[in-house]
Amino acid sequence: MKIRMLKESEQPPRNLLLLADPSRDLVSGYLEKGLCYVMETGNGDTAGVIVLVPVGSTIEIMNLAVDEFHQGKGLGTILLKHGIQTAAEKGYKTVEIGTGNSSINQLALYQKVGFRITGIDHDFFIRNYEEPIFENGIQCRDMIRLSMPLE
Repeated sequence: MKIRMLKESEQPPRNLLLLADPSRDLVSGYLEKGLCYVMETGNGDTAGVIVLVPVGSTIEIMNLAVDEFHQGKGLGTILLKHGIQTAAEKGYKTVEIGTGNSSINQLALYQKVGFRITGIDHDFFIRNYEEPIFENGIQCRDMIRLSMPLE
């Protein structure tokens, strides 16, 4: 697997981005401001994607997705660590990430890598998404915010 920055002339892997965030409008908005990295297999297929958006001395991971065929193989952890390393190399002080209250696997992954819960944006998904989102039999309502200092 190889991780590389998406070239300006390339189309981002929207099918993967929409796995992590079903809002086309939100995805388009942060793609314009962010740094998009793709993870490719040996034959050039896109296995995963991560989008980082700078906000002052902080960088936020706005999207992290792994193709369903490649899930469960540790690729999400590799992409997440790549995002953290990239942020550190670029001199950011903090990395932030948010996920839904129903995203149990993602919450576990982020904490295993070293993120700490810093807040809750109540009803974020109710306010920002037209259709209700359900994961693990739970309605996704609240955004759980996590961060990691890089110093």
